[in-house]
Amino acid sequence: MTETEYLIVGAGPTGLGAAARLHEKNLDWCLLEAKEHFGGLAASYVDEQGFTWDQGGHVQFSHYDTFDRYMDMALGRDGWLNHERESWVRICKNWVPYPFQNNLHRLPPAERWECVQGLLQAWRQSSQIENRKSKIENFQDWIQQTFGEGIARLFMSPYNFKVWAIPPEKMDWHWIGERVSVPELDSVLRSICTGEDQVSWGPNATFRFPRRGGTGAAWQAIGEKLPCDRVRLGCTVTGIDIKAKQVVTDTGERIAYRHVISTIPLNHLIGMTPGVVEAEKANDLRYSATHVVGVGMEGQTPDHLRTRCWMYFPESNSPYYRVTVFSNYSPENVPRPGEQWSLMAEVSESVYKPVDQDRIVEQTVNALMEDGLIPDRAAISSKAHYMLEQAYPTPFLGRDAVVDPMLRAFEAYDIYSRGRFGAWKYEVANQDHSFAQGYECVERLVSGGGSAYEHTLFHPEIVNKRRNA
Repeated sequence: MTETEYLIVGAGPTGLGAAARLHEKNLDWCLLEAKEHFGGLAASYVDEQGFTWDQGGHVQFSHYDTFDRYMDMALGRDGWLNHERESWVRICKNWVPYPFQNNLHRLPPAERWECVQGLLQAWRQSSQIENRKSKIENFQDWIQQTFGEGIARLFMSPYNFKVWAIPPEKMDWHWIGERVSVPELDSVLRSICTGEDQVSWGPNATFRFPRRGGTGAAWQAIGEKLPCDRVRLGCTVTGIDIKAKQVVTDTGERIAYRHVISTIPLNHLIGMTPGVVEAEKANDLRYSATHVVGVGMEGQTPDHLRTRCWMYFPESNSPYYRVTVFSNYSPENVPRPGEQWSLMAEVSESVYKPVDQDRIVEQTVNALMEDGLIPDRAAISSKAHYMLEQAYPTPFLGRDAVVDPMLRAFEAYDIYSRGRFGAWKYEVANQDHSFAQGYECVERLVSGGGSAYEHTLFHPEIVNKRRNA
């Protein structure tokens, strides 16, 4: 029987963060990955026509010096392209710069006044209510009380339903942090009066992207730098024997461990570890799927899209919530740079928002035509469709009261569930956060200390406001 002190399950950003730190410390570890490549949800692929696609809209920006160091090491400084974000919202047949709520001057007069009127009302109410946050029970409440009826109706409510595929009133709101721009009233009014765009908000105002191979190229490079005798690709974990402290693989092999760092979805982990969390409680965890539809085209990128990064679509005429001009991230994302370009659309799905999987590609193409993003259907040379069964871990109402006891229950058996779906904390589920979750979990285990070593998982309000080593 194989034995190891630290057994990592899953070679996405979290698993690779854990493996990287264990390797730095020259400790005994083993990494198991069901697929034949590294990257998890951050992997990339090339379609039959040679177009490169990510599994969703990924860009590289960071809250951590350590993460930056590893990304530089992965591809070298010349392996990255740097970008200033240019994002737009398609609404009322207009293009409004992102963030929408910062640029209301771009709206038609009637809608502009509706939004301002709602903001003024929200501001008056907030100044009259003590401890306003105690009156907020869900995400929809937060939207209404923060932005008012106009912005809620036009953008925030429909857009968030399209993203999350769950009604905002069924979501918590404490995850928001740096994810949603909350402009000061005077800033909004100044923009309306001066006509100035406000576009620099947010941690991804500047970002970088691999020159070749999509987002997955960075994670593949990190994985390939690890010692090959400690990594097993194509090895699926089917169960964990908590009494014997052994992981069982699809070949029937048993691997003894002292600690497990699991990055597989928490709902799946529950099913393969009888005796830790009641199996039916996995159904309490809410998530959405994403259909990623890539459209590769012949010719030059249209002038109005030549500098754009991504665009948001809150309205019901289109199935997608976001479209990325993927060839703008890197010219190498198409087979013949300079002669082709590409768009990547994302469509969410859940029990609240079903998707016709057989028609979603054609529905997407039709909407891209209607929204003026594809000038000529005859120019399409590639249509790619990839579905992520679990794409977004939903910050559902009561999430922490459900998830945190599960994490503690597994830790009692030396199983540490971390990562985007391992810890189920969307607010710390970007690539840098996920890498840090694995890295910091190792720090905790090696030190023999408590959760104070895991800043990212247990103190998102800290890591999302500062850079830390």
